[in-house]
Amino acid sequence: MSQEWMSDNEELENEQLELDIEDLNQLTKLGNEAVKLGLISGHGHHRGKYEILIKRESLLMTETKAKEYLENLLSKKFN
Repeated sequence: MSQEWMSDNEELENEQLELDIEDLNQLTKLGNEAVKLGLISGHGHHRGKYEILIKRESLLMTETKAKEYLENLLSKKFN
């Protein structure tokens, strides 16, 4: 479907999807950086939440909280 034929709702949905993909890409990059630095042992989606593995612990949280957590963890590493 071309852009000119989309309804306002379809345009908003597409815009939200693009934002969600960008947020997910950023979350993945943060997680991968934390793994490379040895701050966490793994990360990814698990049972509808975002999982961060630290040593023998599994932290489950929303994507937003996971992004905040990883940003905070990485900022501590560099400060």
